[in-house]
This record gives sequence, structure tokens and C-alpha cells, in this order.
Amino acid sequence: MRVVIAGGHGKIALLLQRHLAGRGDSPVGLIRNPEQAATLRAAGAIPVVCDLEHADVTEVAGHLDGADAVIFAAGAGPGSGAARKDSVDRGAAALLADAATRAGVHRYLLVSSMGVDDPPAAGTDDVWAAYLRAKRAAEDDLRGRDLAWTVLRPGQLTDNEPIGRVTLTRHAGRGAISRADVAHVLVALLDEPRTAGKTLELVDGPTPIADAVRAAHA
Repeated sequence: MRVVIAGGHGKIALLLQRHLAGRGDSPVGLIRNPEQAATLRAAGAIPVVCDLEHADVTEVAGHLDGADAVIFAAGAGPGSGAARKDSVDRGAAALLADAATRAGVHRYLLVSSMGVDDPPAAGTDDVWAAYLRAKRAAEDDLRGRDLAWTVLRPGQLTDNEPIGRVTLTRHAGRGAISRADVAHVLVALLDEPRTAGKTLELVDGPTPIADAVRAAHA
């Protein structure tokens, strides 16, 4: 399976690439900085330099040629302002969906965030509020497209070792989840096309990942 991952140098993306490559798939990581290419190669991925804030749909679609699925795991990152939350977390996600449609790639996984269902509370930091609005807008845009999309909303992310057991459901409640377990869940979602059209929250839990993904499409 050839899987193109936007935000290829992110922590979740690198773990995901190692997992995919380790089982014989062909992960492709889209990165903005060419200096990150060696890190992706070490993870078993093919690095492709593509700045999703400035590329057009034709360029991005060209990078998706032959892909079986795309995963949007990009983000503006710490220290970025409200404008980049919109241009990356919303705009780049929409651009990737446009490109997937043009390239004939039907499967699209979006890594979003818990907490986007409700408007930011009064007094919320402006940048955090912009992040939540951007993630929600990216979800809403994706739901209106003729793609086999799945939205994954992890809880509080940690760098803990994976435990392989999760709660994966429409409303999981507050909790944490390791980035490594997020990566494993993304792979399991790729393998289960019946999760298309689902919005799923993810935190640590009691259920083995394979079982949780099987139950999620019921």
C-alpha cells in the first residue's frame, strides 16, 4: 500500500512511517524543509518536498500519483500564530483533499483533535481557539466531499510507550493517548475501509486496537 502522509516530519507521522514500512508498505512523507529528508528515509519513508501552504492542487496531485490513501497529520505546530493555524490545519487539509480527488485517491484519514465540537469558551487563548476552529473547519470541509474519509480525534498526546489498548468511539471522554498508539490506530483504520464516514475519538482504554477498530464500524 502506498500511503502519502502530509506533515511527514511530525512525531505521529514518523512513527506511522516506521510502522508502515516495517510491514512492507510504501509510506511517502510530504515535508516543507528538505533538511528533514534524511530523518524520513531513516524511518523507511520516501521524502517529498512540498510546502502545502504555497503549493497548488496540480503540484500536490502529482505527488499523490499511484497512492492508495492519504493521511493529513500536519499542523502549524507550537509557536505559530492564528493565521498559520488556519492556513495549515484547515487550508492545507482542504488542499490535500482537492488533490486526492484530482488524483483519484479515495481514502483520506484526517488527524484532528478532541474538543472541536463546541465553540471555544470565553477567555480561551486566541491561538488555541484558532486551532480548534481550523480543525473543525477541516472536518466540516472533508465531510462534504465524495471521499472515503475518516476523522480521528486523539485526546491529549503523550510520548509514552504504546500500550496497544484504546477507547475508540464517537464520544470517548477526556483522556490521553500516546502518539505511538495513534500511529497504530491510523494503520488499523487504513486496513478497515468500513470505518469510512466515521468521526472517532481516541484515548487510552481497555480494548485491543484491532478489536476497537472492528467495533468502530459497527
